Amino acid sequence: MAVFVADLVSKTIVVATLSDRAPVRLLGGLLTLRELRNSGAAFSIGTSVTVVFTLIAVGVIVAILRTARRLRSIPWAITLGLLLGGATGNLGDRLFRSPGFLRGDVVDWIELPHWPVFNVADASIVCGGVLAVLLAARGISLDGRRHQAARPDSAAVAGEAGGPGHGTGATVGEMPPGSRSAAQDGSTPGPDRPAAPRPSGDGTP
Repeated sequence: MAVFVADLVSKTIVVATLSDRAPVRLLGGLLTLRELRNSGAAFSIGTSVTVVFTLIAVGVIVAILRTARRLRSIPWAITLGLLLGGATGNLGDRLFRSPGFLRGDVVDWIELPHWPVFNVADASIVCGGVLAVLLAARGISLDGRRHQAARPDSAAVAGEAGGPGHGTGATVGEMPPGSRSAAQDGSTPGPDRPAAPRPSGDGTP
C-alpha cells in the first residue's frame, strides 16, 4: 500500500508541475526530473504491446494476492509488497490514463545518467525482484523456514566406515582390551611352539 500511495502521489505532482516544462536537473545533472509517457513496460520496453503488459500485470497481481495467504516470512512479505505495489501503481495508469482503458500510458519521471526514465513503481518492482532472487538463493521459503541439504545419518556413516558386517564402525585398532584373538597375540600353539602348560587345580604345575 505504501508503494502504491507513493507512486500515485509522485505521478500526480509530476503531471501537475512538469507537464510541458523543460526537465529539471539536480545534483549537477546526476538526477533529472522530467515527465515522460511510456506505453510499454518498465524502462520503456515493448511500447507496441501495451495491452499485453496490462494483462500480465493483472496476472501478477492475482498471483501475489493468492501467494500472500501462505506468508509467514517478514522478508518475503516485504518482497511481495514491493512487487504488488509496483505492479498496482503502473496498472492504475494503464486503466485510467489516456489514450484509453487497458492502453493508458504510464507516467515516468526519474532519469539517471545512462539509464531509461522510470518511476517509483518501476524501482519497487526491480527491488522486489532482486530481493526475491536473494531469498530464494538463501533457501528461505514463504513460511520463513530455511531449506538445507539433508545430512546423512551419523550411524549410517559409522557403519559404512566399518565396512560390511561392522555396523558399529569399529576397526581392529579400536577393539576393546581382551578381544584380540589368539592368532593376534601369538599364543596359538603350532609345530614350533608347544602349548603352554595349564595350571592344575591344586596350584602345582
